[in-house]
Amino acid sequence: MDSCHGILLGFQVAFQPVNLMYCFAGVFLGTLIGVLPGIGPATAIALLLPATTGVSPATGIILLAGIYYGSMYGGSTTSILVNIPGEAASIVTCIDGHQMARQGRAGPALGIAAIGSFIAGTLGIVLLSLVAAPLARAALAFGPAEYFSLMVLGLVLVSCLSSGSLVNALLTTSLGIVIGLMGIDAMSGVPRFTFDAPQFIDGMDVITLIVGLFGVSEVLFNLEQNVTRSIIEGKIQRILPNLAEWRASRWPIARGSALGFLLGLLPGGGGVIASFASYAVEKRISATPERFGHGAIEGVAGPEAANNAAASSAFIPLLTLGIPPNVILGILLGALIVQGVAPGPLLIANNPALFWGVVASMYIGNVMLLVLNLPLIGIWVQLLRIPYGVLFPLILMFCVIGVYGTTGSVFFLYLMAGFGLLGYLLRRTGHDLAPLVLGFVLGPLLEVHLRRSLIAGEGDWSFFVTRPISAACLAAALLLGIGAALPALKRWRKTTLVED
Repeated sequence: MDSCHGILLGFQVAFQPVNLMYCFAGVFLGTLIGVLPGIGPATAIALLLPATTGVSPATGIILLAGIYYGSMYGGSTTSILVNIPGEAASIVTCIDGHQMARQGRAGPALGIAAIGSFIAGTLGIVLLSLVAAPLARAALAFGPAEYFSLMVLGLVLVSCLSSGSLVNALLTTSLGIVIGLMGIDAMSGVPRFTFDAPQFIDGMDVITLIVGLFGVSEVLFNLEQNVTRSIIEGKIQRILPNLAEWRASRWPIARGSALGFLLGLLPGGGGVIASFASYAVEKRISATPERFGHGAIEGVAGPEAANNAAASSAFIPLLTLGIPPNVILGILLGALIVQGVAPGPLLIANNPALFWGVVASMYIGNVMLLVLNLPLIGIWVQLLRIPYGVLFPLILMFCVIGVYGTTGSVFFLYLMAGFGLLGYLLRRTGHDLAPLVLGFVLGPLLEVHLRRSLIAGEGDWSFFVTRPISAACLAAALLLGIGAALPALKRWRKTTLVED
């Protein structure tokens, strides 16, 4: 099926009333989550993951995907008006966006953020439609060795690009892999890491783990943060940028879209790295770089375009290769697995309605977001005044309802609380949660492809380096690991020499 026929099929799926309703709910909730600091898209998706088990896979993924790219829109509102990023990818928007708001230019800042996000998101979806199918066909040539090496490269990239030290990232990745391997060994039928608890025979429940790590730990972490919100007072007058502001923004939007799309394909930061990179590029090539940090509209347009383009392109490795490039897409991978759908090269062939339905819903969702963001800015401003003390009991209530509703067991509520405490302790000690989640999701797949490769190679480990693609991925992973470890080795060497 070519892209044109696929898109037509996708719109047939996306325009079904239930999918339109879930698409609207997803982008609305995503915008709301982006606006309210202290929640984040990962937490929201974790909370709503149980709600997708009772609907079709396409409907469930349309909802969760809408939350993801919708939060990229909403994060700019709180960054500009409050100087607190609603989510990580909007950190850069605070620099010039809030300065514009303090100068009485909050309207154009919000307007160019919404328009730039719409343009970049739409371009990203168009490129996703064109690139995904050929990439999936090319990936059909991959064997188990190539998949194993590609997953190793993905985990190394995530570990290298995560916050904190490389050692911490590798430890949390390993912990995630061990948790993911709990349950019955598919080949030998022997239970492992179950602690003789019958609840673990089928493996760790993905909803319990994700809701605990992100929902409960987010509440615990934010309760100790004494964050004050200083909202820009006064009525926001003009929303749409004038001709001069649009001229200054059009090329930053174009460059941010291209840069974000490329960086969104890589495992790791995705929109976060893309927004920082876009800001650095715009400041570097600007004829007046001294304006940046003092209300330059290019410093809002470029990063906002970049993080939304990255949100679209991030779906390419997830849907075509089965490898999530960031933690939020890792949760979406878990949602697909819960629904009995296997992401990868065969997804388009085996589930074309799901794949193209999700892609088409993203076109529709971007239009919905443009309509939602500009007229409802006044409502979002009022929502920013809600204290976190009112929000966190509601978050905990949804955590309990979600886990108990899907498992029907009090045991998993205790387990959820345990994962919440674990997530809180990991964050307090400087560990990133992304490597743990991706290790948990990819660990079982990594083991399956490792075993299949060894069977195909008759136990010869050189099988992984005699196949060109596999060898290239392993070599890249090794070089990345060495490159990430060199700074720490240099610091250790200097410390040792000083002590001697």
